Amino acid sequence: MISLIFLFFVVAVKVFKKTTPNGKVTVYLGKRDYVDHLDHVDPIDGVVVVESDYLRGRRVFGQVTATYRFGREEDEVMGVKFSKEMVIANGQLVPQKESKELTPIQEKLVKKFGANATPFTFNFPQCAPSSVFIQNGEDDGGKPLGVEYSVKAYVGEHINDKSHKRSSVAMAIKKIQYAPPSRGSRLPSSLVSKGFTFSQGKLNLEVTLDKEIYYHGEKVCANVIVSNNSRKAVKNIKVMVVQHCEVTMVNTQFSRFVAEMETREGCPITPGASLTKSFYLVPQAASNKDRLGIALDGHLKEDDVNLASSTLVAEGQAPHEAMGIVVSYSLRVKLNCGALGGDLQTDVPFKLLHPAPGSMEKQTMNAEKKAKSLERTRYENSCYTNDDDENIVFEDFSRLRLSEPE
Repeated sequence: MISLIFLFFVVAVKVFKKTTPNGKVTVYLGKRDYVDHLDHVDPIDGVVVVESDYLRGRRVFGQVTATYRFGREEDEVMGVKFSKEMVIANGQLVPQKESKELTPIQEKLVKKFGANATPFTFNFPQCAPSSVFIQNGEDDGGKPLGVEYSVKAYVGEHINDKSHKRSSVAMAIKKIQYAPPSRGSRLPSSLVSKGFTFSQGKLNLEVTLDKEIYYHGEKVCANVIVSNNSRKAVKNIKVMVVQHCEVTMVNTQFSRFVAEMETREGCPITPGASLTKSFYLVPQAASNKDRLGIALDGHLKEDDVNLASSTLVAEGQAPHEAMGIVVSYSLRVKLNCGALGGDLQTDVPFKLLHPAPGSMEKQTMNAEKKAKSLERTRYENSCYTNDDDENIVFEDFSRLRLSEPE
């Protein structure tokens, strides 16, 4: 029986929906995550269904908004706001001004709902940043810093009319990036040396990673070679995964440790000795809960929270030209030579991303996730409404946003 249920959900088409408080207008989206392929971004394709004889000469308008919060909400005093809301796309949805080629999901929904259904399409600007949130501390109750997007539909006479809550609906969406199909063959590495005052010889540190691109949940492997040709001894070794964030709106940069370990194994490394050792760290959001300043992927439900993915830029574009919150990662190795000797450290940059949908890595990760989430499947079953004719599964959008304040 369970296998039949899984088979049904594999072949069914999932559609997300949300209805206005008065129940007259419903918006349907085929997905919540829209992928930035660097040369283009997935279009936001959906369908709006309006109850017959409701509009009476009025129109339904739609817009895509981007909210960029770059300061704490509780610090907003005397009219000063630390957020910027921008309408990045808008237009009239009903009645439709011009017909366009329908996507497969739009064809299914129009066929199901008939004359009351009107398809619509919006596009992200090429420079739109990815969805990223900066995690609040335990005592912070305001909205988190970051970039978020939403699709809104409302009823009015003109596109600039103020929307009424009873006849408008907003659905949060994400703009995301995936890893390229190939991870490449380059192995990031770094070699540094340090000399000491009034002492001959140098301490050498070489760090090499086994990959340039890691997927969320994978172990980051660092191969460390220490050659001590100095007269100082290495007391211990620290290995850390560092998340670097740049908030472009206010030109602020900061870093946080998202995984770290310290060891004395093989230490002290005395003068003339050497050490070769591999270290493994797993950077993940689960081990950084309630830590202030950790960048997370813009999440719409509690169980899909990940560390923010590395920011990718198009070919020919410099990373500092990206907008929003620019995220990067590095693995840092630090050798402690005591109070007088100081430290020797180096950073090796790498990328942390999700595998692209359809790739073998993504299929493997999905299979593992399904095997561990039977309870989640039961929850999903309770949220679904079946459509036997078109094999479409509707999921109430609001139920997915469990952590969103009212």
